[in-house]
Amino acid sequence: MNSSRLILDLLADGKWHSGEELATQLSISRSAVWKQLSQLKERYGLTIHAVRGRGYRLPEPLELLDQQLITELLTPESRAKVSNIEILDSIASTNSYLMDRLSESLGSGHVCMAERQTEGRGRRGRQWVSPFGHNIYFSLLLRFSMAPAELSGISLVAGLAVVRTLEQLGVKGVGLKWPNDILHQGRKLAGLLLEVAGEQSGPSSVVIGIGLNVSLSSIEAENIEQPWVDLKSLAGGKSLSRNQIAAGLIGNLFDIMEQFESQGLTSLIDLWRSYDLYDGEAIQLQFGNRFIAGIHRGIDETGALLVESDEGIKAYHGGEVSLRLA
Repeated sequence: MNSSRLILDLLADGKWHSGEELATQLSISRSAVWKQLSQLKERYGLTIHAVRGRGYRLPEPLELLDQQLITELLTPESRAKVSNIEILDSIASTNSYLMDRLSESLGSGHVCMAERQTEGRGRRGRQWVSPFGHNIYFSLLLRFSMAPAELSGISLVAGLAVVRTLEQLGVKGVGLKWPNDILHQGRKLAGLLLEVAGEQSGPSSVVIGIGLNVSLSSIEAENIEQPWVDLKSLAGGKSLSRNQIAAGLIGNLFDIMEQFESQGLTSLIDLWRSYDLYDGEAIQLQFGNRFIAGIHRGIDETGALLVESDEGIKAYHGGEVSLRLA
């Protein structure tokens, strides 16, 4: 582990640390400490307070991701399904990282998480705001014997795993917006980006990417183009453990994907509908410059959105489709 990361581990408690203390802990000079702190600010976009006579501190404590702790928080069954847990300080995108390595011998159950993303992606190419050490930037690789066409609706299933994790952490009032947004009172809390690759007849590889707002400041969220919320505000200012969230996501994804693989999406439609925030509402779908108005009637066995209009009930799949209350 390099010196700058060791300094970050020491500063993560949010308390003051003198330059002399940091130099002694790392067996480097005080000028080297200053250099490493400058690199931390530049590399990770961190704010580090410096006061003569007191030393250095972060504006608030950070709970850094811990591979050993996450593993310990998993059930024995989930632990057996994990092939690896990688935690990276900074990366362009956890999804891209795994997709670029599909040809390598990565096992099913390979998890990649990052403290920071520089090119995090949301739906339709939108940027996912990803400050260092505050949120969850998570991707899971799963291998299936099924063909890609048989995995239709898998993104909806992943959304159920996120909602289940949040409920287990005591977060109330969270629901789903088709196809893969997690909302609280109309504000976006989390989003999913799933990417599938494979032969026409199988097998397939799926990378499930999850971005979850744990703690965002208004300054960090300036570039978010839609209403948003984070877990810290929902918990009344209390910080939820990022390591506990990560372990919950891993376990619930394994559990629900096992059901999906053995029983299909049909077995989960009623559960998805119970969290569907738009079920029965008047909505409109947008395809580029074209709009379709109707009543939201749930999803079918392929994960398509069912919309009732004067022409009856029709199914609409993903792509460039946005959904808004009419």
